[in-house]
Amino acid sequence: MPSSRSASPISPNSEIAELAPPPGEPRLAGPALALAVKVALAPLLLAQALGVRRRAPVLPEAAGEREGRVGHGDGPPLRLLVAGDSSAAGVGVARQEQAVIGHFVRTLQARRPGPIEWRLQARTGLDTRELLQLLRSAPPPAADVVVVITGVNDVIGQVPVRRALAHRAALADWLLGAGLARHVVFAPLPPMHQFPLLPEPLRRILGADARRHDAALGRWAATRQDVSVAPIAIALTAETMASDGFHPGEPVYRACGEALGAHVARRFAAVG
Repeated sequence: MPSSRSASPISPNSEIAELAPPPGEPRLAGPALALAVKVALAPLLLAQALGVRRRAPVLPEAAGEREGRVGHGDGPPLRLLVAGDSSAAGVGVARQEQAVIGHFVRTLQARRPGPIEWRLQARTGLDTRELLQLLRSAPPPAADVVVVITGVNDVIGQVPVRRALAHRAALADWLLGAGLARHVVFAPLPPMHQFPLLPEPLRRILGADARRHDAALGRWAATRQDVSVAPIAIALTAETMASDGFHPGEPVYRACGEALGAHVARRFAAVG
């Protein structure tokens, strides 16, 4: 799901080994070739990134409550936390009811009986490391399930895949080790190669980076029982995105919230 940092220059400092696709995945480019393309196109990519930053409108985070309780019934509530960047904060729509948290909670409520306590802790512009810093500075109440929505700003900031994955692991391990989560769900990265705002070749290069980040996230989560990645399949068009062509519109938030709700309901129906 998109976030809010304007596209920045492509740096040649990404780790060369991380440019290679894993076995069995389509080969977008060899490691040396991919790096060479970034270096060769650096002046153009810089100009495109600066142009995107100049023309992209600055949209506010969605208004509305950031915590609440829904549902009735006996027994303890299912406690939820959604944490992340501008996509978690609902940039691109007017109200949190239209954003991912609203669709997520409503979907989960329809699929799982009993009360739900939910909380949103998100801020525009955060990458994964900065989200961990935010949560450490103001630790949330303990939750059964924490949903993390980050990644676009890691890609835009050219955080190497291995380092971004280490930041995700540190975030999950802190939440679990501190007793603030029983399970951590990561939202996958969005298809950045479909962002309407981004021109070519910037769009293609950031999209390839996002796919590498996403693939590494999936492989890592598959090795753990306390972490998962929610499957979310979305196609981004000018009609489904926000007016800036970079953040989700309500149709994308609905698809993501419903997918997250279905994922949590399937895996954690007995939590509580």
